[in-house]
Amino acid sequence: MKGLTVVESCTFTKGLKGTMFLEDHLLLFVLEGTYKVRFGSQEYIVRKNEMVLLQKSIMVEYEKSGEEGSDYVLDYMMFFLKEELLTEFIKMAYLESNYPSALVPVSVKAVNERLINYIYSLKPYFKETDNIRDGLIKVKLLELLFDVADADEQFIFQFLQLKRSKRKSITEVVEQNLTNPVSLNDLAYLSGRSLSAFKRDFQAIYNTTSPVRWIRNRRLDIAKEMLLHTSLSVTDVCFSTGFESVAHFSKVFKERFDVAPSTCKHPLQKPNHEAPLKI
Repeated sequence: MKGLTVVESCTFTKGLKGTMFLEDHLLLFVLEGTYKVRFGSQEYIVRKNEMVLLQKSIMVEYEKSGEEGSDYVLDYMMFFLKEELLTEFIKMAYLESNYPSALVPVSVKAVNERLINYIYSLKPYFKETDNIRDGLIKVKLLELLFDVADADEQFIFQFLQLKRSKRKSITEVVEQNLTNPVSLNDLAYLSGRSLSAFKRDFQAIYNTTSPVRWIRNRRLDIAKEMLLHTSLSVTDVCFSTGFESVAHFSKVFKERFDVAPSTCKHPLQKPNHEAPLKI
């Protein structure tokens, strides 16, 4: 449907973790359990009857789990919102002249009774997804945005701020995602640029003809430091620095440093072959 990617309702009884790339703005509501979201240096913990609004074009790490007192049930709902819907809401609510003068930070907010009732009223629709008209979905989403805006004025300013988002700096995007398993296309999208524009700006900033090689070498430098100064295994270091194959990681590591990653492991991990001290 125009203006909506997906409305997702999930219920689990076990913890899960992973990464997710946000192509659209996300409204997350937690009904039971805990949902942790991390991106860059920021971490947000959304608990029962809380919500958070995240902007699009970011790579997030998530960790979600149920609470001990509720049989570890995790129940949440996610609304992925496209620009068209947000623009229509801002016009309908006559908010165009209320742009915030300062940056509005992301924050977790409590969900009021009106919003809780609204969220639960959507549950039956997930049982008959084939029989729901696009027009009804649009009406329900606009109702959601009005309810959220009425619940906390800060969300009005966040909605407006999303419409004013500018291109991010290359260095900010690269540093925030250096150890994430993202492609050059992903980084270009995250920075708000086409692939060709991203490559051009990257080359100008970092004085290199190959962004791919530069990023790979930075990851390898970080990996070497981790192997030398932590007790993490080669496999753990591989996946912690954005590589997705241990074999490929070992190959490019040896090409760069002329040694296998296993020979750089923390001294505590190396077997002791020294002769015993004689007294």
